[in-house]
Order: sequence, then C-alpha cells, then structure tokens
Amino acid sequence: MEPYAVLETGGKQTLVKVGDTIEIEKIPVEAGQETTIDTVCAVSDGTTLKIGAPYVEGAKVVIEVDALKRGKKVVNFKARRRKGSRRTVGHRQFLTVATVKSIA
Repeated sequence: MEPYAVLETGGKQTLVKVGDTIEIEKIPVEAGQETTIDTVCAVSDGTTLKIGAPYVEGAKVVIEVDALKRGKKVVNFKARRRKGSRRTVGHRQFLTVATVKSIA
C-alpha cells in the first residue's frame, strides 16, 4: 500500500496521496508556490497508521499550488408559505487547486 494522509483544511477532511490534485478552500498562497499543511489527522507510511488526537504531531503534507479558482454556485432559496416572502441567495466559494508533493 502506498503512503497516504488525511488532512484538515477549511473545516473539511481530505484523504490525499503523493501526486494527487486536490481542491481545497482558498489559502493565502500564490500560484506556483509550495506550502506545508500541518493539520494532519492521520498519516500512513504504507504499513503503519498514526492517528492524531486531533492532529498527528510532526506530520506535514507539502503541496504546490497550481491555480486559484471559484467553485460551483450554490443557490439557497427560502420561502414562507402563504406570506409572499421569498429569498434567494447565491454563493461561490474561492478554491485553491494544489498538487501533493510529499507526505512526512
């Protein structure tokens, strides 16, 4: 089995392997730069699994930011019956597209 990690960013957990391309919520890094994420919930080297409480100490994932983009539009519609009250709100999340370089 190949090494993998479960990292937490933007309030969501993502399972990643080396070479994976992931979409996470926007982080303040320019395109083309590398950064490390140290909020790793679990890490495996292929044979053993370390699980953190809540994070594994000393574990980190190095990612390279490929691009910044906006996600799919989510529409929230609320209506109160028989009152003529309607409300529509749309939201598009800013995303960071990144490639996983290494897991340590």
